[in-house]
Amino acid sequence: MIDIKVPAIGESISEVTLIKWLKHDGDYVDRDEVIAELESEKATFEVNAEKAGILKTLGKEGDTLKIGEVLANIDETAAKPEAKPEEKKTASNGVPAAKVVSEKAAAVPEPVKAAASSSSEIKATPVAAAIITDKKVDKGSIIPSGANGKIVKHDVLEALTNPGRLPGKALFGRDIRKEKMSNLRKTVSRRLVEAKNTTAMLTTFNEVDMTPVMALRSKYKDKFKEKHGVNLGFMSFFTKACCYALQEWPAVNAYIDGEEIVYHDYCDISIAVSAPKGLVVPVIRNAESLSMAEIEKKVVELAGKARDNKLSMEEMQGGTFTITNGGVFGSLMSTPIINIPQSAILGMHKIEERAVVVNGQVVVRSMMYLAVSYDHRIIDGRESVSFLVRVKELLENPDQLLFGRDPVKALLEL
Repeated sequence: MIDIKVPAIGESISEVTLIKWLKHDGDYVDRDEVIAELESEKATFEVNAEKAGILKTLGKEGDTLKIGEVLANIDETAAKPEAKPEEKKTASNGVPAAKVVSEKAAAVPEPVKAAASSSSEIKATPVAAAIITDKKVDKGSIIPSGANGKIVKHDVLEALTNPGRLPGKALFGRDIRKEKMSNLRKTVSRRLVEAKNTTAMLTTFNEVDMTPVMALRSKYKDKFKEKHGVNLGFMSFFTKACCYALQEWPAVNAYIDGEEIVYHDYCDISIAVSAPKGLVVPVIRNAESLSMAEIEKKVVELAGKARDNKLSMEEMQGGTFTITNGGVFGSLMSTPIINIPQSAILGMHKIEERAVVVNGQVVVRSMMYLAVSYDHRIIDGRESVSFLVRVKELLENPDQLLFGRDPVKALLEL
């Protein structure tokens, strides 16, 4: 019998929460097979079986466990159980039973399938069906109360009397529910309050004409996808623009450590990602040295890991500057909170067609509001505004993203 203990995952982390057992008590597990999912205050990670054998679980889902505490036992002396007899059954012609069943299902004629699918639809009494047709009521908004889930006349009249009511929600209900706050949510809450209380945070705004970037994407997106195997998104443009601007205004890429200011000659860009368990900010290392395609590939990789709760501690630590995109949720303008110990964060927002004046003419352009929240202890107003204006200039002239300056001026050494 061997013990499976909660592994050490970082110097500052002393406990974790057992989120889910992926294998159950009494199951036979193979070596290195994932048996449980744990959550620390910073990330979700998996625990593997160190040996093959019969699993005996000790902790319960939702328990808080200390680092080094025994999570489960594995009896490595137990023999692997044989496959169940039904798994070995085959049809008389030697074809596995499962395959025979699937072939029979495939052989069912289309009319029979259609009848089967229609039988699963919501049914209504003749009177109820007539009212639904006459009043054009959405069946999905009606709560059936008849036998076998059938819609009756009273159900339709109830839906007409209380339009807009969500199906399944009782009228004038006052139910509440409580859920235990996850370690990740606790950490996010603590860090956000700490950022507000320990920094002299201000926000400066500007707007950028995204029409040139959108035209460039439309022109080259198919070739880009064919060449690099990844979509050409907005994040690579913003990351590139920020890297140039950060190197021109190094205070925005620095942070305070005690009585010292730590400057960075590289740009590790944190990207805020909404994951199932909460907000996480994985880091693109040395973004200033990456190509557009490399940035897009890294964004896809990190966002995918975030959605699947597969981010490692190393992928979320560090970062010198953060970019967050509230526009994907429809935000028109917001004031993002600094991701401490960093000193600044850029907020992207929704692209919206607006009437603007260009060369004395009112034209329709695709505009986006930008916001930079910054720590005024280290970044002056001149630096924050100049940084944002530089980002705006680069995005409105995307050809400058190659050299970080106007190609013609570079050619003429102006």
